[in-house]
Amino acid sequence: MTDFAQAAKAATAALRDLFAPTPLLRNAYLSDRYGADIWLKREDLSPVRSYKLRGAFNAMRKVRAAQPDQTAFVCASAGNHAQGVAFVCAHFGVKGRIYMPVTTPEQKILKTRTFGGEAIEIALEGDFFDETLAAAKAWCAKAGAHFLSPFDDADVIEGQASVAVEMLDQLGRAPDHLILPVGGGGLSAGMLSYLRAVGAETHPILVEPVGGPSLTAALRIGAPQTIEITDTFVDGAAVARIGDRTFEVLRDIPKRDVHLVPENRICVTIQEMLNLEGIVLEPAGALSINVLEDVAEQIRGKTVVCVTSGGNFDFERLPEVKERAQNWQGLKKYFILRLPQRPGALRDFLDLLGPGDNITRFEYLKKNSRNFGSVLIGIETDQSTMFDDLEERVASRGFGFRDITNDQILADFLI
Repeated sequence: MTDFAQAAKAATAALRDLFAPTPLLRNAYLSDRYGADIWLKREDLSPVRSYKLRGAFNAMRKVRAAQPDQTAFVCASAGNHAQGVAFVCAHFGVKGRIYMPVTTPEQKILKTRTFGGEAIEIALEGDFFDETLAAAKAWCAKAGAHFLSPFDDADVIEGQASVAVEMLDQLGRAPDHLILPVGGGGLSAGMLSYLRAVGAETHPILVEPVGGPSLTAALRIGAPQTIEITDTFVDGAAVARIGDRTFEVLRDIPKRDVHLVPENRICVTIQEMLNLEGIVLEPAGALSINVLEDVAEQIRGKTVVCVTSGGNFDFERLPEVKERAQNWQGLKKYFILRLPQRPGALRDFLDLLGPGDNITRFEYLKKNSRNFGSVLIGIETDQSTMFDDLEERVASRGFGFRDITNDQILADFLI
């Protein structure tokens, strides 16, 4: 057994002071749907509802062992890493200073404070994460504290490898395929390092959101690079730059094994898992399940483990999830309707709608002239093919009708 494998096992054993192994559960719904033996490694059921607790604990454990006098730690995070650090600060009885952007939702601040209690102090600095990170590192250097990286740290990577240790013990064998979300790369680097160290013949499939493909970009040029995040919806995986250490582990992954999935499609998975299975997943936690439809032929008849990396979902986001899911499924659209300013014009338009159509928004924007006015209208339907038929009917009656659903500028401004 290699040194890394031994260290990962030691980290796993030490974690038992905090929590029992997260469940590895076979999912009958997904197994039947894809004709495979599909298991979910439920990191969404850890004490902080994500795997981040593992790396934070292992890094702090090793720092404390090497430097017993080190009692001050700092991190920068607006999400799962902050909660993991808060939890382990309380566990070890040390002081933690957690930097978060000023724009962090109050719900995330309260959850972090709940886990850390009197052991932590939360500092809100910067409108953007880069500013928050700079403030955290500046204070860290000034105060002589230890900075806990969210992913690009050898001890953090080692701690995340404990997910693989548990998985092999629980399954009793190596799965044919392991599907992992990728953000900064800590989870994938840790788990794949352990599987390689023990000689497991498991084929990895890695998943990123379309709006934050940092690993894909790094593989393209052979080195980490800073990318522009075009969609922050999958906040747990939309990372602008993959870690240097983590990329060294992942650099040999074939590009064909790194998949990009659309944010709106992820929302369909979030809804399905909540409504059909009663499983609450955050967007990043749904990545490994969402990609199954892209690799369906590859995994058919195989044993597959999907890591559901987190379940810290703010239910205030449910309307957005529903909206995005309907957009992907073609069940909801927004239009600008040019409506004649005459009695009965609105009734004439409403008569064009079918029995399964529902107007969810109706807002006069302005009159373009004495004779016409512009209306923002949102329509839901139960059949995606309805919209093509509706547009033909509307055009035949002489109404102006423009689909702005995917016009990002107009949608952001009007919707």
